Amino acid sequence: MKVSIIVPIYKQEKTIKKDLENIAHVMSQTRWDFELIGVVDGSPDNSFEEAKKLKDPHIKIYGYEHNKGKGYAIRYGMARASGEYISFIDAGMDIDPNGISMLLEHMEWYDADIIVGSKKHPASQINYHVIRQLYSCIYHLLVRVLFGLKLKDTQTGLKVFKRNVMEKVLPRLLVKQFALDVEILAVAKKLGFDRIYEAPVKINLDEGNSSFSLFPLFDKGIQKMVIDTLAIFYRLNILGYYNDASKRKWIYDKDLDMRVNTGELG
Repeated sequence: MKVSIIVPIYKQEKTIKKDLENIAHVMSQTRWDFELIGVVDGSPDNSFEEAKKLKDPHIKIYGYEHNKGKGYAIRYGMARASGEYISFIDAGMDIDPNGISMLLEHMEWYDADIIVGSKKHPASQINYHVIRQLYSCIYHLLVRVLFGLKLKDTQTGLKVFKRNVMEKVLPRLLVKQFALDVEILAVAKKLGFDRIYEAPVKINLDEGNSSFSLFPLFDKGIQKMVIDTLAIFYRLNILGYYNDASKRKWIYDKDLDMRVNTGELG
């Protein structure tokens, strides 16, 4: 079985070569056939040029001019992926890439639709600030109440999907940033892909490189994520926006090679 590993890249010119080399090295020690797809999301620095210096045949680098968000970067990578399994992992190496093979093993053990890397798994090894842990718990309660997802963590930046799940889910998505993970999981569950399980991860978060504040109420990114999460609930449960019967407006995106939502109803 082949896995396509998508790595969204933004403002990481100093580390991206090492990050991608590390993921490729780790995966080469496993039984999995793989391709590593780096997608430079309109980064204003030299991330694209640095990543393109890599000559490993497993690594493919793509990019586009304007920043469009993590959601678009993942869809862009998906359009170029050939694996039966699709994974994405955040760049930066806060998450140990050995977790990818762990999630893949869980996919086979459970015959899962989706495996989610979880900070709350009892076997996970986690090092990050206590305030972030508190915020994570509060946000998890919100997600559980709104969507009924029986998961302890939705936001860790490592997940694995069956290809057919992503083919059904991705064209329906609207969120471009941090609530993307919740939208994917909520829509997948709504469409009947409910074999969703958690697997352990190892995380050593460098707070100095984090884009999140240690004071969540004052962080605009976190405020936006909460607003987007409430909007997902509204579209999912009030508008029925993600249902097959919903009359959504679509456009064909030639870069993604798929129809995508415009965010409007017909």
